[in-house]
Amino acid sequence: MRSTPHKALGAGALTVAAVAALVLPGTPAAARPTAAPAACTPAQVVGNGGFESGTSPWSASSSTVITSRAGQTAHGGSSYAWLDGVGSSHTDTLGQSVTIPAGCDAATLTFWLHIDTDETTSSVAYDKLRAKIGSTTLATYSNLDKNTGYVKKSIDVSAYAGQTVALSFTGTEDSSLRTSFVLDDIALDTSGGSAPPPGDSTRTPAAPSYTVNLSSDTTGTAWAGHESVTFTNASATALNEVYLRLWDNYHGTCDAMPIRVTNVTGGTAEAPSVACTALKIDLPAPLAQGQSATLGFDLGITVPSGADRFGHDGAYSFIGNALPVLAVRDSAGWHLDPYTDNGESFYSLAADFKVTLDHPNGLLVPATGTSTDTPGSSGRTVTTATASKVRDFAWAAGPFTKISGTSSAGVAVNVYSVSGISSSSAQSMLSTAKTAVDAHAARFGAYPYGELDAVLDNNYWFGGMEYPGFVLDVVSSTALTHEIGHQWWYGIVGDDEYNSPWLDEAFTDYATDLALGKTGSNCWNSVSWASSAEKITNSMAYWDAHSSRYSTVVYGYGKCALHDLRRVLGDTAMTKLLKDYATAHWYGVSTTAEFKAAAQAATSTDLTSFWTQHRIDG
Repeated sequence: MRSTPHKALGAGALTVAAVAALVLPGTPAAARPTAAPAACTPAQVVGNGGFESGTSPWSASSSTVITSRAGQTAHGGSSYAWLDGVGSSHTDTLGQSVTIPAGCDAATLTFWLHIDTDETTSSVAYDKLRAKIGSTTLATYSNLDKNTGYVKKSIDVSAYAGQTVALSFTGTEDSSLRTSFVLDDIALDTSGGSAPPPGDSTRTPAAPSYTVNLSSDTTGTAWAGHESVTFTNASATALNEVYLRLWDNYHGTCDAMPIRVTNVTGGTAEAPSVACTALKIDLPAPLAQGQSATLGFDLGITVPSGADRFGHDGAYSFIGNALPVLAVRDSAGWHLDPYTDNGESFYSLAADFKVTLDHPNGLLVPATGTSTDTPGSSGRTVTTATASKVRDFAWAAGPFTKISGTSSAGVAVNVYSVSGISSSSAQSMLSTAKTAVDAHAARFGAYPYGELDAVLDNNYWFGGMEYPGFVLDVVSSTALTHEIGHQWWYGIVGDDEYNSPWLDEAFTDYATDLALGKTGSNCWNSVSWASSAEKITNSMAYWDAHSSRYSTVVYGYGKCALHDLRRVLGDTAMTKLLKDYATAHWYGVSTTAEFKAAAQAATSTDLTSFWTQHRIDG
């Protein structure tokens, strides 16, 4: 979703200060209020999946796609869908809209696929078939997957429960040698709901501890090594499986995954799902409450080109969300939301990391946590970074220029700049960082992560991006103040960022205003809703469908709502509310319901109409 940067820079009453927020769920201690899950109505939701009832409700690129003509055969009945098989540059599409019921434990897309081809290669995928939901590629097949008969394919689409989505298949051929992709008996079955949900609302797996050892190539764009994670089941409901989020596979394809997990120990890996960003690992035995387990796996990372939160800008690599981290299960079940580039999808619990990065001497490697460098093998350095109670780990690698300082409160701050950033700009940003970290700490609690690294590149398309103790930023004092504010509102006080993005973005933009001396007077007067469905508290599923409104509403209207709340409560009460709320959720997870309850407890004024007026639901 790059048409609208998810971290916008600008000025004005409802302009977002610059940057975004990641998600961060918290500790298992705090219960997460949630509505009772919808009851499951098991169903098969694909219409005319065997193509025996004409073409409806399918939409196809041509009238010959759904057919019973000679040349291929059906898996069942007499009709089937035949994509491509032309032998020249050609694209065929097939799709329909499906509604996946909410409340079900499982939703599985199945179809029977036959591939025959005139291609002779055993290594090059010239012709491809992609199965997609919306813009997300679920699976890709090619001439390399040719077979003599039909093969049943099965894909977990449980993450889309409760949504109406476009299911589609797209077949593409290159300029010569035909490949036919033949589909039949397509179904999307939902089931479950009879099994009890997690016995409590405890977030689990809890207290993860990650140990990572990686070595880079000469450029810092390819890393390989091993990762392990030890975790505890905090829930009364046994864990039979866990999921690893391989977030940066969004930046590639399932054919060429930038994040590669192999040789898993401590469990059995299934095929990756959710466009290869979720990897289910079945545990060898149910893990009861209080029991711990360890997973290990080999890890390969390939950084793509581009000045992105995961990408390289020439010689400089930015490596955010690259380490696989455990998904969260709570009273709503497993959180397996898709990646969003419009904002963030990340929901993880506070964890400990020890990450060892072996790299050439010519590369500086700023990272989450406190880092120490020791000599490695000839011409190489080993950077060891340790971090406690953080929700993710990020690093960068390149021939950066580094300057350092210490804030008045004693926080070590490092600024790393790519070539093209002037020394005066770097010094100005160092001064901004030192001021900002102390200003936020004075309001919400002392910064707990030791040092703070800021990596500057004016080519970032997104403005800025925050990770624990580590931020990416353009040269902008407002943007950097915002990103550092995220160390509290997402980093320390976590949230489910996909479902409640306002809890980190609005709160951080409000904190940015306070740090810069802005009162937000009259800013709510400029609010103009685009529709009755538009709310500050909408999820990223909504904002991905309405991306042009995301920053205006979540950042702008969100911070203005908090300024309005301060005027209702009074400055002193609002200051105390946020300080106490941060303390109560330190390393935990915030929810809208919990914040609303805390705000109501801070005043004798009934806030019901306030939440309604400001469209804050939950």
